[in-house]
Amino acid sequence: MISYLKGKVLVKEADYIILETQGVGYKVFFPQTMSPDLGEGQDEVEMFCALQVRNEETIELYGLPSFESLKLFGVFRDVSGIGPKAAMILASLDKPEKITEAIDQRNVAFFHGIKGIGEKKIQKLIVELTGKFGSLESRRSSGDEVVDSLVSLGFSRTDARDALSRLPEEITDPQEKVKQALKLLGHR
Repeated sequence: MISYLKGKVLVKEADYIILETQGVGYKVFFPQTMSPDLGEGQDEVEMFCALQVRNEETIELYGLPSFESLKLFGVFRDVSGIGPKAAMILASLDKPEKITEAIDQRNVAFFHGIKGIGEKKIQKLIVELTGKFGSLESRRSSGDEVVDSLVSLGFSRTDARDALSRLPEEITDPQEKVKQALKLLGHR
């Protein structure tokens, strides 16, 4: 499964880009919140991606700005009636902590104005997801968040720990650790 891409933006359209990674162009849908950060010809663009298969014949990639947003995308996709484009938009509304806080506080107003998602769907989403983010929070504080992230991207726990042990100690941000570990794991 494709979960992360880094490359050059060959083409930028209103809702997708074609991202060249090692000679292969991937069409990646992206949320409008990422639009200002993307431009044709831009190098070193990084995206966490969700691969979705529709109607057993269409394969689409949805790009998100962070691994935390990618995890939220998966949670939103599990809600009946929320498709991949809506999940992508929801997962990139704000920082993941603010999104989960809005759900746990049942803040319906936080989600207003999202194209394709009416008030009833928002209420259903909040009802289904209230309280579910506590388990995500406890996983984050377990100390193995970065290892778990790399394992979920398809690497073995041993390889993930080995790559993390080779990172400089000054890297403390979990997202940065994942990025740097991916670079090490990709050069094998």
